[in-house]
Amino acid sequence: MAYKATHRFARISARKVRPLADLIRGKLADDALDILKYQPHRGARMLEKVLRSALSNAEDRRAQNLHRLMVTDCRVDGGPMFKRMRPHARGMSSVIKKRFSHIHVALE
Repeated sequence: MAYKATHRFARISARKVRPLADLIRGKLADDALDILKYQPHRGARMLEKVLRSALSNAEDRRAQNLHRLMVTDCRVDGGPMFKRMRPHARGMSSVIKKRFSHIHVALE
């Protein structure tokens, strides 16, 4: 049985979190928490919180072996964007995209 947790509309670009998700995919949940704890990135803190939430969901649903749960699915999808205009030369403007992401973690 899969135990899932998501963080929708995380205020970070998906490009910044995806390499961290690749690090923990396929690892045991305890090992994945240790890996994320020593990463200096802000996205690692967000991914760590989602992983802890998935572990709590497993504990809530009375999972048999919490220490043997494995990260089966860890993906980061792009979310919506805030679009802001920034003035440029010759009366033109450019778009600044403030990106969001959706972080999904599943344990099994």
